[in-house]
Amino acid sequence: MSIDLRLLRYFVATADAGTATRAAQSLHVTQPVLSRQLRQLETRLGLRLFEREGRGLRLTRAAEDFLPEARSLLAHAEQVEHAAATLASGRLAELHLAVPTTTLTDVLAPFLATLGQDDPVPRVRELEPRGALAAIRAGADLAVVTRTPSRSLESRLLAVLPLWAYVRREDPWCRLSRVSIGDLAGRDLVLLTPNLAPRALLDAAFDAADLSYHSMIEVTNAQVAQAVAAAGRGVAVVSDDTRFGLVPLHIDGPAGPVQIRLHAAWDPQHHASLALEALAERLATFCADRYGEQVRSP
Repeated sequence: MSIDLRLLRYFVATADAGTATRAAQSLHVTQPVLSRQLRQLETRLGLRLFEREGRGLRLTRAAEDFLPEARSLLAHAEQVEHAAATLASGRLAELHLAVPTTTLTDVLAPFLATLGQDDPVPRVRELEPRGALAAIRAGADLAVVTRTPSRSLESRLLAVLPLWAYVRREDPWCRLSRVSIGDLAGRDLVLLTPNLAPRALLDAAFDAADLSYHSMIEVTNAQVAQAVAAAGRGVAVVSDDTRFGLVPLHIDGPAGPVQIRLHAAWDPQHHASLALEALAERLATFCADRYGEQVRSP
């Protein structure tokens, strides 16, 4: 059995108004039209909905039980209509983002603070190591990744950021601005685990220089790495912003500065592909404003 939503709206309006006269006024129809529509709904449902009570109308017991269901169905119909209108317009009501932990803390969270009332509501989760394509297939609208995204995705290079060697202010290196992979090979290091992008970059630079680590402590979080370095346990190599009063040094590898590339990726068939592209452009501009024009892609 199908029910005309218009008839349900007439029923709910009449139940709320208490009289057919007030209900007809609120619905901008005549009272005879409203009465015919209510009788039609009663016939459809096989239920008597109203009983006369003086000059007003009283819900029957069956109608009292049916009223919450009618309200719920109308509310759901409004949600469906709103979702369809959003899809048709190419807008986003919500924005589901998948982002690496360091990027979430240092880049994305400050960017989200700049969003306005007209922007979509952000829903954020940490990105699993499997990459952008897996994140988008799992429901993300936009994935921020450190590896070049699959060619099946649309993407935008957001920023080229340095990998930092962090030392304490009393460290002999504290007056330097940069160190080499060879320099790091002779130091105690505090590194992230190999599944994380900063460590993978450092491993590749060491391999290219045909060097190995002298001594290292592995941790799973960049902030923890800096905390361990601040405690005097070694030089932390991470890509996130400075913490605990540490001094950041650029790292030079055999092919030049060791840098991490930050990409935004999205499905080109997404209904809001243009909106996602505009958002990625805003994020790239935000990165340049935050870290300087030198982080823009050459």
